[in-house]
Parts: sequence; structure tokens; C-alpha cells
Amino acid sequence: MTEKKQQVKEYVFDATGKRLGRLSTEIAIILRGKNEPSFTPNTYPNVRVVVKNASKIVIPDSHLRETYKRYSGYPGGLKEETMAHLIERKGYRDIFEMAVRGMLPGNKLRDKMMKNLIIEE
Repeated sequence: MTEKKQQVKEYVFDATGKRLGRLSTEIAIILRGKNEPSFTPNTYPNVRVVVKNASKIVIPDSHLRETYKRYSGYPGGLKEETMAHLIERKGYRDIFEMAVRGMLPGNKLRDKMMKNLIIEE
């Protein structure tokens, strides 16, 4: 018995001049497999999404002042920082990952889908 090896479909996006949310929704749809006619919600497709020029994305000033919160679980452990500070500290990769991750379903497949996302600054 011979097994067929599935080909990995690769999608390449150029982020130059595009908005973060608009691009993230397109990426989330492809990572989930909803663009394929054989979509099933309990599986994830064999795709790879590459985002190039992530640092050239258009982010308005009002979005740069928005705050991100994280909680360590300890008393007094609530931390807040603005998007501009997060970009300065970690780069554009984390902003993209947080945007796409929030648009994927929160189940066991989300981490597997996120491994197929490659972001190049």
C-alpha cells in the first residue's frame, strides 16, 4: 500500500501598505482552510502562509495608542502596554501573531494552525 504525500500549498502576502486587520482576516481564513471546497471544521489544511515586509504595514496613530493587557496570575500582576511600545520591544511579528491568533477558533487546532504562519519583517 502506498501513501500519497500531500503537497504543501504556500501563500505569500506582501504587507506593504495594507491594514493589519484586513490582512489578518485573509490569513486566518487560509490557515483555517475556509477558502478550500473541502473545508471541514475538525481538521486543518496543509498550507503555509508567509507574510513579507511586516514592518511596512499601515497602522494609524489611534491604534498605536491602544493598550494590550496581560495578567501573570499573581496579585498586582496586571501589566499594560501600548501597541507602539510592544512593537518597539518585540517587533511586528507579535502584533501579527496576536491579531491572527484572536481570529482563529480557540481549540486544540489553533496552535497547529499558528505553526504554519511565517512572518518576515
